[in-house]
Amino acid sequence: TNEWIQDMSMLQKLQPLANDPDFRKKWRDVKWENKRRLAAVIKQVSGDEVNLDAMFDIQIKRIHEYKRQLLNCLSIMWRYKQLKKMSPSERSQVVPRVSVVGGKAASAYDMAKRIIRLVTSVGEVINNDPDTKDYLRLYFLPDYNVSIAEKIIPAAELSQHISTGGTEASGTSNMKFQMNGSLIIGTMDGANIEIAEEAGKDNLFIFGVDAKDVPELRKERAD
Repeated sequence: TNEWIQDMSMLQKLQPLANDPDFRKKWRDVKWENKRRLAAVIKQVSGDEVNLDAMFDIQIKRIHEYKRQLLNCLSIMWRYKQLKKMSPSERSQVVPRVSVVGGKAASAYDMAKRIIRLVTSVGEVINNDPDTKDYLRLYFLPDYNVSIAEKIIPAAELSQHISTGGTEASGTSNMKFQMNGSLIIGTMDGANIEIAEEAGKDNLFIFGVDAKDVPELRKERAD
């Protein structure tokens, strides 16, 4: 039935199936096919083949400082440096990860261009390092639009919604990720708040301060 489209409470009937082996296999098969479709896009853009067994870690947002693509990029750089310190046997225990960044920005927004340049430059290093490329990749997908979103969102297994608390008016893309079975890492901001209420805070990876604490932190740092 498609009645759940107008009555989202009907989705609660799926909860008992969370531990059902047949249901979980069907879910994994759908996710695998969606990852395969996105992998084809990545290959078309970059020429690279990516590991479908890797975690697909996605951030698609308007490219802006408050959306914090820079923070995501810094975390990927940190992860890369940690991998470089590891022995081959230690790396073999790491969950492989394919990170994807995409989005739009105003054509005159200089900082957005700098962020895109950083993401592509970091990706160039990571994706070509023989020590780490089996465990970590980073791709910027250009020309973001609805058609490419239809391939990215269903393939996501972890989605980044990490705007500074109190700056996200709504944030509907995290709802789309959630509806496609992606876990969320993010701040208690925008629609993450409602998602935490409906799905349970234990099903999100929440970090950072709440919106109500941000003004005080800004005041402290200004002083």
